[in-house]
Amino acid sequence: MKTAIPFIFALPFLAVSGHALAGSDSGVYLGASIGEAQLDFDDERAGSDEVGDVTIDFDDEDTAYKIFVGYNLGLIPLVDLAVEGAYVDFGKFRGDIGPLSDADFEVDGWTGAALAGVNLGPVGVFAKAGAISWDGDLDDIGDEDGTDPFYGAGARITLFSFQVRAEYERYELDNFDIDYFSVGAAYTF
Repeated sequence: MKTAIPFIFALPFLAVSGHALAGSDSGVYLGASIGEAQLDFDDERAGSDEVGDVTIDFDDEDTAYKIFVGYNLGLIPLVDLAVEGAYVDFGKFRGDIGPLSDADFEVDGWTGAALAGVNLGPVGVFAKAGAISWDGDLDDIGDEDGTDPFYGAGARITLFSFQVRAEYERYELDNFDIDYFSVGAAYTF
């Protein structure tokens, strides 16, 4: 009976560690997410002599989506280290450009990031940091583009090779910021 008591107390820990290791599958994963992108864009540009300075003001949100692929290195038990690439379409935002109201601004881009996470059984948390190469189409002004940093954090639930995750990402682009809240799924091959 004395040897059975420590064994009984050890069973929950063995069960949790088995789920944690199963949730940290190494290999390629593919996924998609959908959510809401919030844009804050305030800028003043020098115009021509006839028009003067042009003020740009966008404070809007739209439905956005992301398709991503990554590779989980699986080097350390209970810790996820991964690299991830994605295509993100932030949607179309409405705002004002000088005297034009209801102007449109569309933004999308390609990202590359490093992820680090902790497995807490089938549940885990992660953080990411990387860069986005983005392109924006601004009505009557022209195209905007650039490469800028972004970062984010999220939580996930893993069941075998299938994962459901919720994320927050912050994109700090040239003259504007985008906050992206999303829910998605991924599958590890």
